[in-house]
Amino acid sequence: MTPFGQKLRELRAARDVTLKDMAAALRVTPAYLSALEHGRRGRPSWRLVQSIIGYFNVIWDEAEEIERLARLSHPRIVIDTAGLTPPATELANRLSEQIAHLTPAEIDRLMEALPPRPRRGQPKTQ
Repeated sequence: MTPFGQKLRELRAARDVTLKDMAAALRVTPAYLSALEHGRRGRPSWRLVQSIIGYFNVIWDEAEEIERLARLSHPRIVIDTAGLTPPATELANRLSEQIAHLTPAEIDRLMEALPPRPRRGQPKTQ
């Protein structure tokens, strides 16, 4: 499951909405929504994300969080390390090989070691 899929499922559960009802309102198939929730489809389009935000009638911070999670939820990532240092390339490769075997605690520690991502519209820190 992707972060976006988890959030989508939480929103549906909190509002007691079925996949079938939501899919009909968004004009997609229930199978497609299920695949998004389970990470079997790529990142949702900007238009679909906006439709979901409108469907759940969320605003401000929650809408931004849904957009952020959608951007971070592509289940198959390609990391281009061309032009980076050898240790950066090694890190990308080792992470690729070992991510499926990391414990939740190990993943949490790695996430904490990364600098926070800037919010949309904010400059990136150097």
